Amino acid sequence: MASTEDKAAKQESATGWKDSFYNPRTGEVLGRTGSSWALILLFYLVFYCFLAGMFALTMWVLLLTLDDYVPKYRDRVPYPGLVIRPNSLDLSFNKSDPLKYVQYVKHLESFLQRYNDSQQDKNDDCPPGEYFLQDDTEDMSKKACLFKRGFLSLCSGLSDTNFGYSEGKPCVLLKMNRIIGLKPRGDPYINCTVKRDTPIQMQYFPSEGRIDKKYFPYYGKKAHESYVQPLVAVELLLTKDDYNKELPVECRVEGSDLRNNDERDKFLGRVTFRVTVVE
Repeated sequence: MASTEDKAAKQESATGWKDSFYNPRTGEVLGRTGSSWALILLFYLVFYCFLAGMFALTMWVLLLTLDDYVPKYRDRVPYPGLVIRPNSLDLSFNKSDPLKYVQYVKHLESFLQRYNDSQQDKNDDCPPGEYFLQDDTEDMSKKACLFKRGFLSLCSGLSDTNFGYSEGKPCVLLKMNRIIGLKPRGDPYINCTVKRDTPIQMQYFPSEGRIDKKYFPYYGKKAHESYVQPLVAVELLLTKDDYNKELPVECRVEGSDLRNNDERDKFLGRVTFRVTVVE
């Protein structure tokens, strides 16, 4: 049987454990009186309100330094990347099975909606070969030069709604990323090559894959709301000897000061993709 001293020790231990939460003799909760808890809660309330106020003031001052139309810092992305449409770096399909390439056709058709005549007729027919400069205009909203999907000829989806995929001669659209204020020197154009010994015939739209200077500079999403990037369409004129083979294709921006050989960024001024057509 437990001794009287053991029972007293257990009772004292239980009482001490309960008193650590609430002590009825002093009125303390977790070691603090009501006034002590009120003071410490008031301190933290004031402290965190001060921090929130400092954060809001800092953000307000920062926003005052920003321009709604032009980013303050633009030096981190001086050169554009090259983007491919359909949005896939591995184009593989059976030309005899529409279900195998319908996803590519739908993607191209959806992407080209902004290039329809109904949309582009609102833009200006700018003179070719010259930058469309609008820096001196007082109006912050800038005009845009039209680029109709008809400029892409056989790859426009107008005469051939399958963009050549049903014939095993797929079309690929290329565009450069938008960079505010970019004015490429020279005469930029897109050139594509297949990494193998024997070349593959390709057809470019517009002619020779040219990117006209009139589509530069770009003034930003808010100022240039109706702007669309100029496109270059490449139709791969594959033959039966090219079917059932994986063909690596690389396209680059040539003829200008735009960089296309940075090993740290494989998409800077260039893009590489694979095409496999099954007969």
